[in-house]
Amino acid sequence: MAHDFPTTREIPLDPQASALLFIDVQNFSVRREGGEFKDVPEADITGKYGYYFERLKTTAIPNMQRLQKAFRAAGIEVLYTTIESLTKDGRDRSLDYKITGFNVPKGSWDGKVIDEIAPLDDEIVLPKSSSSVFVSTHIDYLLRNLGVRQLVLCGLVTDQCVESAIRDACDLGYLVTLVPDACATYTQERHNNTLRAIKGYCRQVSTDALIAEISA
Repeated sequence: MAHDFPTTREIPLDPQASALLFIDVQNFSVRREGGEFKDVPEADITGKYGYYFERLKTTAIPNMQRLQKAFRAAGIEVLYTTIESLTKDGRDRSLDYKITGFNVPKGSWDGKVIDEIAPLDDEIVLPKSSSSVFVSTHIDYLLRNLGVRQLVLCGLVTDQCVESAIRDACDLGYLVTLVPDACATYTQERHNNTLRAIKGYCRQVSTDALIAEISA
């Protein structure tokens, strides 16, 4: 039996069937004193990671704040995922994170969403221990319970955890919208490369355009 299904990804958001997900926008990966950067020499912070911190400050975080405000005002669900183990010693985290050396202990400051986009009391925060939120959390179950079919993604970093979520969400049957100017990675080249690579998995919409879309 034939069923109706979308024939394009370029479909405006239906507020009743949409959600905004912030990926890994947390102290661990945003703050100079966060776990990812606390042992990095100052020369590398201003050199190797200078672009990343500047983009966070001037572009990505301000746009995340605007999106959060607009989606809340439109009554659209806002969710968050952060890198955080379910144990203090990280024994539950993925092999990849163990090899990389990423361990954000359960309940730690590193695992908290940054104050600039702090969750409200009734907003969902999901700790994850792998690159994709769809692998190490029950987000698919939650989104389906919430009636979400269109998922908006932004966060950190574009070519790793954000890209992983896009591909998995697409394969699980969600219509995915990426907000590129509310994302960041370590170089502009890496950011641009991943946008080209995942073009076939999602529509890519600027913060301004998406806010105008849901406001309409």
